[in-house]
Amino acid sequence: MPEVVRQRLPLFEEQGRSASVPDSVGRNLHYLPDLPSEDPYQAGHRTCAGCGPAIQYRWVLKAAGENTIMAGPTGCMYVANSTYLSTPYTVPWAHTQIAGGGSFTSGVASAYEAMIRKGKYKGEYPNIIVMAGDGSAADIGIGAISGGLYRNHDALFICYDNECYANTGIQTSPTTPYGGATTFTPPGKVIPEGKKLPAKNLAKMMSEGHPNCYVATTTVGYTIDLMNKTRKGLNHQGAAFLHCYTPCQKGWVYQTPMTVELSRRVVESGLFPVWEYDPATRKYSYFIPPVIRPVTDYLAMQGRFGHMHPEHVATMQMAANRNWEDMGVEVTDRLRELEKSEYHMALRDEDYALPINRGVGA
Repeated sequence: MPEVVRQRLPLFEEQGRSASVPDSVGRNLHYLPDLPSEDPYQAGHRTCAGCGPAIQYRWVLKAAGENTIMAGPTGCMYVANSTYLSTPYTVPWAHTQIAGGGSFTSGVASAYEAMIRKGKYKGEYPNIIVMAGDGSAADIGIGAISGGLYRNHDALFICYDNECYANTGIQTSPTTPYGGATTFTPPGKVIPEGKKLPAKNLAKMMSEGHPNCYVATTTVGYTIDLMNKTRKGLNHQGAAFLHCYTPCQKGWVYQTPMTVELSRRVVESGLFPVWEYDPATRKYSYFIPPVIRPVTDYLAMQGRFGHMHPEHVATMQMAANRNWEDMGVEVTDRLRELEKSEYHMALRDEDYALPINRGVGA
């Protein structure tokens, strides 16, 4: 038996629908009888009700198990999980500066690589994970994460994407979508749409720029997909990157129980493609949801889009249709029609307009 063991975490299978959830379209294939009992991310944290990143943390660490070393740059999940004399983690965890998550994780992996090379480490190689928010992973700390991927350190780099700098007051980030209202992109007379720029395509940047790494996208709406891609990233010998969509109730202004539903609708509307990149074949495989929706089914659930005019909604539908085309999905005539603003004119009626009950960040 080798002195250093590279563990192979088994993947989960979708073993049927939850008996309590009637489903005729396959949206609820998430029942998992053999879910691990261990919970390295425990109760006692201070996240908001409905927090998407907290859901992601729990499932990622449940998939990884106790043989894990974790890092977390400054962000929501650092502040909420590191109250004085309190921690929700049962595994080693370290806080890093917002720009240093990738560097710290590269250092941990390098230390183990050096100890193994010198014969000073025996046993199972640990799961080395950093979970950084989009402000860190897509903006301030992107260079350090890119460096870790480029050097191919044996670690999993994760972006939990709540599409804003939520910890510091709901400011815009590179992954804030077009039209998203934040405290830095408020809609008004001059710029009625709010944010004018589209979101940065972070995961594709990582896969195209680091073709020897395992790269995937997922959401907290697809539990098994999230856990399996976590394990695939950890099983991959070398660097891996996972981009996870994690709604923020405070910043997006939606009903608290709707976090998981939003995480499915964003995929079903074509605004967040779910895929994985295999470095062995250098090919992408896309998840095609059983339900395909117009973007309004997603936008109408969130107050951050409540200001949008017909032409803004049409712009988002065009972007979604391009995503469907990239995935090889034939765009229906109805979705093509919705690329025209006249099909959204009812939004000008206040009684029909997308709901917004309070200001973003209030």
